[in-house]
Amino acid sequence: MSLPVRCIALLSVTLTSVFCANAQQKPAPMEKTIAIRAGHLFDGKSDKLLDNVVIVIKGDTIVSVIPGGAPPPGAEVIDLSKTTVLPGLIDTHTHVLLNGDITAEDYDKQLLKESIPYRAILGARNARIALENGFTAIRDLETEGAMYADVDVKNAVARGEVPGPRMQVATRAMTPTGMYPLLGYSWELRVPTGVQYVDGVDGARKAVREQAMYGADWIKYYSDRQYHFEADGVLHSMVNFTDEEARAIVDEAHRLGKKVAAHAIGSDGISAALRAGVDTIEHGDGLTEAQMDEMARRGIYWVPTIIVGAYVAPGRGGNWPKMVDLEKAAFQKALKKGVKIAMGTDAGGFDWKEINQAREFQYYAEYGMSPAQAIRTGTSVAAELLGWPDKLGTVEAGKWADLVAVSGDPLKDITELQRVKFVMKAGVVYKNDLR
Repeated sequence: MSLPVRCIALLSVTLTSVFCANAQQKPAPMEKTIAIRAGHLFDGKSDKLLDNVVIVIKGDTIVSVIPGGAPPPGAEVIDLSKTTVLPGLIDTHTHVLLNGDITAEDYDKQLLKESIPYRAILGARNARIALENGFTAIRDLETEGAMYADVDVKNAVARGEVPGPRMQVATRAMTPTGMYPLLGYSWELRVPTGVQYVDGVDGARKAVREQAMYGADWIKYYSDRQYHFEADGVLHSMVNFTDEEARAIVDEAHRLGKKVAAHAIGSDGISAALRAGVDTIEHGDGLTEAQMDEMARRGIYWVPTIIVGAYVAPGRGGNWPKMVDLEKAAFQKALKKGVKIAMGTDAGGFDWKEINQAREFQYYAEYGMSPAQAIRTGTSVAAELLGWPDKLGTVEAGKWADLVAVSGDPLKDITELQRVKFVMKAGVVYKNDLR
């Protein structure tokens, strides 16, 4: 009798396990289908607007873009027929952990009087501001003393805990010891620094590995400081790293599959960064024509961050007002030479609550770009810089459903981008002021 009893017990346990397993296997939820009626569409590929377009979205992905089309049966329809729809905007130079630093006092106060957790809370707020301004993706280029809190903000956004744009982050920028604030305090005090101090070739490689370990998508370093004009009329600067150190940073980053952004304002710092093999030049006020030619030939991106220079120049004085004019001339030359210009604002260098990042587009148009060219710096060109050209930057089938809408025609009035009315990221509507 014992064998059948065991068999029956075993069969009972097996059937119970199968039943429970099947009970836990719920059917996957159906992906929601949305159809957007766009009165006009700037798809990021053409210089002209398309009229009366239906954009069909399934889940987080665009599945079709049909001029004169009709919404599929059962789709949720969003009526943007009185607007111009564009790809989600991209800012390739931000600091969500910073909130304005015209003066050294502005900067020091944040590092000395605000805890990293408090700054991270403000960082999440700033990420939301960026999204509501229409920026569905950003590259955040260092935490300015807040260690790896940008990774935390990025993860919180990615996990849906807080609203914000897609983020690529650089964690802690690098300089040699003593070449970046906080500076000037008593040697008896141990004060925080805005960067990671890195010395020597071995130290450079170790710092890159450490930042990658903690979640850096990009590596950033400060190529120069102390910007000044000399008799030749060129904006010069003091180079921070030796060529061997800078090359070690870039080589190790590339070996680990990371790209490198260099803060380089003066011509000397720009030359040093180009020798090191960086992927992007940030700011670049002192670009010479020879450097522009080299960047165009090698496909190195320039992120000019015009808005922040114009913002801080009056308060900083010295050479800064002249540097704004110099960058305008450089921009116009670089445009003619075919340098890849990507939109970046240095938001955080100005207060996030004070200026809309999209003001940068207006500068580009004022400096000689057509509105369509200006928009592409913050859509398709920026997507290429991020390594996401197959997912972002244009409105077409297979791309992420990251879209914005404005009331007017941005090809006639670029300032429309400063008044975004509708924001969708990954098929989810985060803002709709058109209802």
